Amino acid sequence: MADGGIRRVVTTHDAGGKAVILSDGIATNAKTRSSGIRGTLLWTTDSMPVTYSNRDRGAVQIGTGPPPNHSILRVVEFPPHNEAPAEENASVLVEMGIAPPSAERRAPRHPHMHATDSVDYAIVLEGEIDMLLDEDEVHLKAGDILVQQGTNHAWVNRSDRPCKIAFVLIDAAGSPLVPKD
Repeated sequence: MADGGIRRVVTTHDAGGKAVILSDGIATNAKTRSSGIRGTLLWTTDSMPVTYSNRDRGAVQIGTGPPPNHSILRVVEFPPHNEAPAEENASVLVEMGIAPPSAERRAPRHPHMHATDSVDYAIVLEGEIDMLLDEDEVHLKAGDILVQQGTNHAWVNRSDRPCKIAFVLIDAAGSPLVPKD
């Protein structure tokens, strides 16, 4: 990221069961999309319940959303004034590693409109941003937290500063169009 990267510290246990540092350094799995949006993958899990790992689960290649029984921790930096990208929605989805929307999803209101089959926790670390939904939108700023449940959305930074968000995505089962309770 603009500040030289994200420090990631990972702990584990040694052979004797003692808590130790597995790694401590700048997370290296960062990708910048054609829109200038930059994501750094910090960690993934590949089972539910989660199993501990002594390998670098942040070094894997994975799309935007989690596969079944996975979770993802990623920090994304949205550049200022990314409101009018030239890309078509289909090409944006391909770049994000997301399958084309199902017939159940609404037509995109913005080229970056997408959804993942996951419950997402979004924690705004720096800056401010607007999240567009099918018809609504919400303005978020540093310190705000959003819980998103498989909704169609796009992120638009209308400010003059980058916005940095930490995302935790957890695989979700069932249709997001019909809540279970």
